Amino acid sequence: MTAPAQVDAGVRSLSATISRGLMTMAHNSFALIGLVVAFCALTLVSRDDLRHAGEAQLRSWLQARTQAPAADAAIADADVSAADDAAMMAAVDRATASNPQQLPRNQANVAYWLAKKYRVAPEPLAVLVSEAYQVGKDTKLDPTLILAIMAVESSFNPFAQSSVGAQGLMQVMTKIHTDKYEHFGGHFAAFDPVTNLRVGVKVLQECIERAGSLEGGLKYYVGAANLPTDGGYAAKVMAEHFRIKQVAEGRSNTPKAPVAPAAKPSLSAQADMPAAAATVVDKAKAASNSAAATAAETVALADKPAALPAAAKAEATAVAMGS
Repeated sequence: MTAPAQVDAGVRSLSATISRGLMTMAHNSFALIGLVVAFCALTLVSRDDLRHAGEAQLRSWLQARTQAPAADAAIADADVSAADDAAMMAAVDRATASNPQQLPRNQANVAYWLAKKYRVAPEPLAVLVSEAYQVGKDTKLDPTLILAIMAVESSFNPFAQSSVGAQGLMQVMTKIHTDKYEHFGGHFAAFDPVTNLRVGVKVLQECIERAGSLEGGLKYYVGAANLPTDGGYAAKVMAEHFRIKQVAEGRSNTPKAPVAPAAKPSLSAQADMPAAAATVVDKAKAASNSAAATAAETVALADKPAALPAAAKAEATAVAMGS
């Protein structure tokens, strides 16, 4: 037999020997495991206390394995619920709204009146009215004037934007007054109603100081400082200011229900009426007609829309940036 053949035979013999050894070890191991299981079974059968203890241990292990996923799911659900509750609380905190009935009577009257006129919810207006009164107290400006500017500028739409870039409730030129928003976190705060109100009041103060008068300040505010006319803007603001002030004082200027005319006296009664009394009646009628005409003219002037072109605010922007 050649040497390679002898090597192959030796390798095959060694492999067969190793295989038989492994099979013998596996057989003996399974036999040993069987003996151990049989011994444990006999022991548990003969010892009730050990059997009960083993059953209890096995039962508790199985229950723990079963309850673990449920507990994990319950914890996850609790975490989600807590996160939802936190999100809801954060949403309530972010909302710009409060109960108008908790305001002083004059402020509540203004909030409800503006809500009805401009078709907005009274709850957000309650916050704006309260803020206007507080800011007005701090800046020595009439709060009803601040509210009137918001009414004329945006009709209380906090997301309003003009063609020249005026934004928010008081239509502040955000790009020009970016520095005024830094304290509030940046220029995106222009769309926060309370922030826009505060910044708008600062701009209004600067305009009034520069012009030296309220009417002149309003002309600066609307961007018509270098124009011959402001398109009726100041008159419209002042008219709305007058109306809101009346509401705050409890003298609402809403039209009252018509009163039935008094019965005319008979011809005989008119004949018996003294001349002096007739003169007094004629004067009263004339005064009433004159007052009605004046009121109609004031309302027409107040409701006349401002015709300020977009170029006016653009020119004001250039002036403000130059200054």
